[in-house]
Amino acid sequence: ITTNDKEIYEKLILHRVHGMHKNNINFVNHKYAFDEKNNPNRWYYEMSHLGYNYRITDLQAAIGIEQLKKLKSFVNKRRRIAEIYNITLKDNPYIQIFRNNKYTYNVYHLFTILIDFKKIKKSRNKVMSELLSQGIGTQVLYIPVHKQPFYKKKVNNNLVLNNAENYYEKCLSIPIYPSLKISDVKKISKIINKVVSL
Repeated sequence: ITTNDKEIYEKLILHRVHGMHKNNINFVNHKYAFDEKNNPNRWYYEMSHLGYNYRITDLQAAIGIEQLKKLKSFVNKRRRIAEIYNITLKDNPYIQIFRNNKYTYNVYHLFTILIDFKKIKKSRNKVMSELLSQGIGTQVLYIPVHKQPFYKKKVNNNLVLNNAENYYEKCLSIPIYPSLKISDVKKISKIINKVVSL
């Protein structure tokens, strides 16, 4: 998580270390926190609320810092790949592409298309298998949360969320990552157009 908000930062710091802090200004239990001269005890900490162990290793942090330096480049590459997908897949009548509006800036963590599997008379599994046989990995992201067993127990078992279910019936995420070559993006689009057809 990155933030430029001091209040959020301080809350996150607490959450990542079991809710513990060594800020003597906020200590509640003065008897244990300070010595007889009212100096803070060096070893003392307090747990002000429930937190978790969300600390990463030094190695993970070092990698993360280096990756952040490349973030702008990664986003630009993903946006370029998405632009090519938008151009090369837009004329396929069985594929729907999500369009951005002027208020959004999509960094394309995923590139998901909607396919009318009924019209092409192929199951999603069949389409995925055909693409995989040509070296193109795809994924379904995401299965609606209310259909997961854990949540079905917690919520009405017969809950119907039409938009989530309609999306799930058609969604397929296709490859997008910064090191994907433009020539490969065009090849992937060509193969998808061939597979997603009558």
